[in-house]
Amino acid sequence: MSVQPYNEDQTDALQEVANIAMGQAGDSLARILDNFVTLSVPRIRQIAVHELVDTVTTMVGDEEEVSAVRQAFYNSLRGEAIVIFTQSGADELAELLGYDCELDAAIEQELLLEVGNLLVGAILGGISETLGTEVGFSAPSLMAERTPLHEVLAPDQLSWEHALLVEVNFSVEKHRFKSHLLMFMTEETIETLRGILDEFMDDF
Repeated sequence: MSVQPYNEDQTDALQEVANIAMGQAGDSLARILDNFVTLSVPRIRQIAVHELVDTVTTMVGDEEEVSAVRQAFYNSLRGEAIVIFTQSGADELAELLGYDCELDAAIEQELLLEVGNLLVGAILGGISETLGTEVGFSAPSLMAERTPLHEVLAPDQLSWEHALLVEVNFSVEKHRFKSHLLMFMTEETIETLRGILDEFMDDF
């Protein structure tokens, strides 16, 4: 299936909407971690499924093992969000959240799910609110723990051929914590979102 790229105005509008939502997510993360959170500029591109691993590795890096949380979203916008935590960042998460005792695996997993859910909810909630659309979420699930990145993303397990990828990374000043939020929107949603962006621009 061939997917037409967004034009410059549509891309700029999506970048603006994503920036607003990422800012809300960064603020939510800063409040629960009680630390200043730095955000990258959202990177937006359409990719084919066979480009997935190379594209994400270029964005995230492949220097260490990662843990990952995934969450599907649906209604007007459909797709999947994946929050990837560098392992050094995941290991530091409990300390940032104020835990000063040794944690078992179940609590560590809960912390990853909590932070992943917070980021996905804030970002998708911000995007849908700005664009005047509705979005629902599945429950977050742990996709991988202490796993090399190239093993986390398996193209043969994905149902789409092309997707719109939105990526942003979050880091905490003077700490090792770093996470990347990847949002994949399906072919059908790429076209739906094109119309929503046009309506959004017409309102200004």
